[in-house]
Amino acid sequence: MDSNQLIAFLVILVTLLLQGNNNTVVEAQLRTDFYLSSCPLLLPTVRTAVRNNVLREPRMGASLLRLFYLDCFVNGCDGSILLKDTSTFTGEQNAVSNHNSARGFNVIDDIKSLVERVCPGVVSCADILTIAARDSVSMLGGPFWEVLLGRRDAITASQAAANSSIPLPTSSLSELISSFSQHGLTLRDLVALSGAHTIGQAQCRNFRTRIYNGGNINPTFATLRQQTCPIISGSGDENLAPLDFLTPFVFDNSYFVNLMSQRGLLHSDQELFNGGSTDAIVREYSLNLLNFRRDFRSAMVKMSMLSPLTGSDGEVRQHCGRIN
Repeated sequence: MDSNQLIAFLVILVTLLLQGNNNTVVEAQLRTDFYLSSCPLLLPTVRTAVRNNVLREPRMGASLLRLFYLDCFVNGCDGSILLKDTSTFTGEQNAVSNHNSARGFNVIDDIKSLVERVCPGVVSCADILTIAARDSVSMLGGPFWEVLLGRRDAITASQAAANSSIPLPTSSLSELISSFSQHGLTLRDLVALSGAHTIGQAQCRNFRTRIYNGGNINPTFATLRQQTCPIISGSGDENLAPLDFLTPFVFDNSYFVNLMSQRGLLHSDQELFNGGSTDAIVREYSLNLLNFRRDFRSAMVKMSMLSPLTGSDGEVRQHCGRIN
């Protein structure tokens, strides 16, 4: 090993050690019992509210889960996605991936109001969103996991960061891998977290090109989706179709079964099973629900620790849609 190779090796080693230390610090600051004394009714309050909303509208479970993902992928899990635009402030809600698409803000606002009644000024919106995402998955038949808490809320947001950080429905596998790896998430994390598309719906505008341009798509499935998504751009753009046409409101592994038969709704979905490096993981999850549940749970915990604000950073918002 020459001197240049040695230097390169040492740089990589130090980077890995620092990343490990950062994760350790985050885990120390976030705790499952963070609100045990200050807000003992937090978890049942959020769970009851999520359950009522999901029972009223099963799609809401997927919407709350997506809000959590959209939040964490942009400057960390800090509640910035919840900030509404004002005359002097432009947030993330109208970014390309979020405009007329991200939803559930009113539910988080309502949950925040309920939590404020039992412990005012204590629980951050970022933590409420984290709990709501977990409970949404659980309510729809998915795994349950202990959530690490202690986040504080951002006092700013970035539409530019949202535009650059959130993969598009047209993303290639290499683009997906790059996006997730930038957040320290592995191939397995990518596939497991994509399995969230076993619930929820997508707008026609996001899958029109796929169902009319052929390629790696089951022709019968394409014809089915064309019934509610006209070929003419601008016509029926907001018409919805389930991301998992088999069991759209059950958190199971049928999303992966769909990919195996070229029935992924979005181009980015089908890219996970298209002759690339993630094929084997998709195949594994399609055959083994327990492995998917285990890895999804692990990946969600990992994603929830992306650059949270803790200690005296940020604030605990009184209202999730605006700073104090």
